[in-house]
Amino acid sequence: MAKQRTIAKEVELKGVGLHTGENVTMKFLPAQENHGYAFKRVDLEGEPIIEADANYVINTQRGTNLEKRGVKIQTSEHVLAALVGLQIDNVLIELDAPEPPIMDGSSKFFVEALEKAGIVEQEVNREEYIVKEVISYKDEATGSEITIIPSQEYQVTTMVDFGTKVLGTQNATLEHLSDFKEEIANARTFSFLHELEMLLEHGLIKGGDLNNAIVYVDKEISESTMKKLEKAFKKKKLSVKPNGILDNLTLHQPNEAARHKLLDVIGDLALTGTRIRGKVIANKPGHYVNTQFAKKLSKIIKLEKRNSVPQYDLNEPPLMDIHQIMAMLPHRPPFLLIDRILELSDTHVVGMKNVSMNEPFFVGHFPGAPVMPGVLQVEAMAQTGGILVLSTVPDPENYLTFFMKIDNVKFKQKVLPGDTLIFHCSLITPIRRGICHMQAYAYANNKLVCEAEMMAQIAKKK
Repeated sequence: MAKQRTIAKEVELKGVGLHTGENVTMKFLPAQENHGYAFKRVDLEGEPIIEADANYVINTQRGTNLEKRGVKIQTSEHVLAALVGLQIDNVLIELDAPEPPIMDGSSKFFVEALEKAGIVEQEVNREEYIVKEVISYKDEATGSEITIIPSQEYQVTTMVDFGTKVLGTQNATLEHLSDFKEEIANARTFSFLHELEMLLEHGLIKGGDLNNAIVYVDKEISESTMKKLEKAFKKKKLSVKPNGILDNLTLHQPNEAARHKLLDVIGDLALTGTRIRGKVIANKPGHYVNTQFAKKLSKIIKLEKRNSVPQYDLNEPPLMDIHQIMAMLPHRPPFLLIDRILELSDTHVVGMKNVSMNEPFFVGHFPGAPVMPGVLQVEAMAQTGGILVLSTVPDPENYLTFFMKIDNVKFKQKVLPGDTLIFHCSLITPIRRGICHMQAYAYANNKLVCEAEMMAQIAKKK
């Protein structure tokens, strides 16, 4: 599995927001493992943070806009697309205004800044959602539809049809995410003249100029409209080129509009919070259908992750038997609650317990209806995690493990005599100073029975 990645150092960009017209300073900062993407409003009291999460999308008018507890981020998609395109997993984005700088209307300058900062590999493995079946979302009102199908890697195809002679039908495809920088990053945002007139009337695109948006002229321009445009863009003279584009802007590629729509899809689907392995096919995509699909996909990913049951061959010799476990853990019967260790790496551990009717706790919990106490399930997961943290020291027999914190504990199913429990613990953050912060799951009978977020520390025996 690939390792997670962040940037090596802080990097800063300055510009104006497309719709607000406000000057803005944006900083990309390194972030720890499993942080993901988040925006921080340093211009507001308390410097609130908004995670890049599809559930925070409040509207998609001229961009993907997020809001959490009254704090807003506008047009987030170009920044997020750059991060995904460079396969960066963890970054904090600081802003002193509600909207990132529009730059040239693409992701190009964000990509350049991130590469300037340098990209570094982290210690924890990257999680990836592998698409196993077709998933679709369709907006019946517009006919826009997004489908994702199984594929060996993350791929995106966009098909756009604007119903105008000046632009017509266009397609774009990204076969490999590694090609994002060269093929997609410089595709600029665009607008039709009739949309531009409406935006100007409503006081939007205050930060717009002819260097950050392609304007397709899809109707005849009256003299009065041309004067308004010249005033808005601070130009003495505007003209329409033979290819139907306002002023003298040159297209980077003939299908630049479709490529920019592909860029938007990548940025919007970053709101799922998970790397995706599958092929996205987007027909007439837009921010609304993109983010609705991201919400649907996010729910599916969370549900599958919660309910997924790892499979292990219990007939294979264990990595550690009970004698090797007792040589490492200080626990002893009747409080030693794991029988085998099946897997162990730098970032995860898998343990097992056969739950027998002879367990001493069944005597009182409960007579006539034996059920394994939930607290002992948590303890067994913690002991499994103890193997992970004790494996980092050369003399584990000289250490004790102590609980520091337990969060988000949930019990899903009863554990009964005769069940075989499988415990899977993985690091949330790297082990530092003997402190282990991990996510733990317990499974039995092909079902999730318990989960918890735990923190423990090892300390040398006195």
